[in-house]
Amino acid sequence: MRSVREMADLVTPMSIRVAATLGLVERAGDGGATAERLAAEVGACASALRRLLDHLVAVGVFDFDALSGRFRPTRLGAQMGEAGRDGINLLLDINSAGGRAELAFVELLGTVTTGAPAYPRRYGRDFWSDLDVHPELRRTFDAQMSWRFRAQAPQIAEQFDWGRFGDVVDVGGGDGLLLVEILRAHPGVRGRVVDLAPAAAAAGERFAAAGMRDRAVAVAGSFFGALPAGGDVYVLSDIVHDWDDEHARVILEGCCRAAGPGGAVVVIEPVRGRAVGTAMDLFMLMCFGGRERTVEELVELAGGCGLVVSGSSRVSEGRTAVEFAVASAG
Repeated sequence: MRSVREMADLVTPMSIRVAATLGLVERAGDGGATAERLAAEVGACASALRRLLDHLVAVGVFDFDALSGRFRPTRLGAQMGEAGRDGINLLLDINSAGGRAELAFVELLGTVTTGAPAYPRRYGRDFWSDLDVHPELRRTFDAQMSWRFRAQAPQIAEQFDWGRFGDVVDVGGGDGLLLVEILRAHPGVRGRVVDLAPAAAAAGERFAAAGMRDRAVAVAGSFFGALPAGGDVYVLSDIVHDWDDEHARVILEGCCRAAGPGGAVVVIEPVRGRAVGTAMDLFMLMCFGGRERTVEELVELAGGCGLVVSGSSRVSEGRTAVEFAVASAG
């Protein structure tokens, strides 16, 4: 029976994160490498790195060949390899946006006692400001979001009737991955992505590479500012849960104003009670001050922003789309 002490152990999680940050799996490769060689390559203390590797052997991430003195990644450890460099490593690498954010859990006590997010307590600024100050963090965050959606984006595109809308505006749509899939699945649809300048530039490149520059446009902007008007539907995919109710209302109200009478707003989220677990809900609080909401909570939140629910459906494994219509004046 697993003990509470084992559940609270930080040695293995941090050892794996350090190994990912140093790229030990890629550097060792299939042929393996000695601790001394790896230490020289990453600029580490050889004796300390050897002890880290010994622990990774003990937990099944590396194997050790006593005859050659080489450490080789196991099948489990290979998940951190080059093939996953744009995926799981983005969540483990301490220098990436995802890995850096998860380390703020050490400040969870402050969050629980005050209700305030832990990220600013640890790093001196909120998560989004940190991305603004450190462009490399923003690059890894955008890459992480694309990795998370690469399997789900085609499902969302196919399992929701986007063909009803001539002009789709993906608000906070990152590098345009979801919009490209929507346009690919629905040839009669045009679209726009609205996001901050670095993401908008990446979206423009994606549209060009996909041969969709005649159907897709990237617009630099913020969902806290004025949004391009006239779209048939405004999409908020994995956006609302990043924010507390006050900020979420501002985002929803901005979409409502831009959509205008007859327009629609679609919120796509992991919703509580359907797919998302307690760990992710706690992460949203710790990192952003956000939360995972139930469909009913999203409906109540949007109702105060001039939006009326018109339906909800599961659109991918782990994501639900809740559609709202702009309430008529009066």
